[in-house]
Amino acid sequence: MSSKAFTESQLPAAQNPLALENQVCFSLYSAANAMIRAYRPLLDELSLTYPQYLVMMVLWKEPGISVKTLGDKLHLDSGTLTPLLKRLENKALVTRGRSELDERVRVLHVTVQGQQLYQQALTIPEQMRCKVGGSIEDLQQLKQLCDQAFTALNSGEASSCEM
Repeated sequence: MSSKAFTESQLPAAQNPLALENQVCFSLYSAANAMIRAYRPLLDELSLTYPQYLVMMVLWKEPGISVKTLGDKLHLDSGTLTPLLKRLENKALVTRGRSELDERVRVLHVTVQGQQLYQQALTIPEQMRCKVGGSIEDLQQLKQLCDQAFTALNSGEASSCEM
């Protein structure tokens, strides 16, 4: 082991750039995992997984959306989305059909059974807000910061960060 690595590991955590507690990525990772675990008991009542819930939220708002547009909205590729949609179809919550404008385009519709889940799901956002705590403004700010991070990381452009 080099003496420099040993010296850096002896730095107080606040000054160590590799200290786990200083990593934004670890905080986001931990919070995301905790958030999905907190959703689990609520979604179990609907017999949905978290990714299935995300799909249903989009479809409740945008019936007839194309599979490609759904993937874009959820930031999922077709390899991830296709099995997810098949499972929702097998649960009789979603149907896949062809666009009337372009037969090559697959579109999605929520079934009557899927629509019934909407009423049950209406309480989930408020239950999650209570679990997370904080004011609505704090949560809106947290969402905005997460959205900014996502946009910056997916822009493909180098940041103007000076080292």
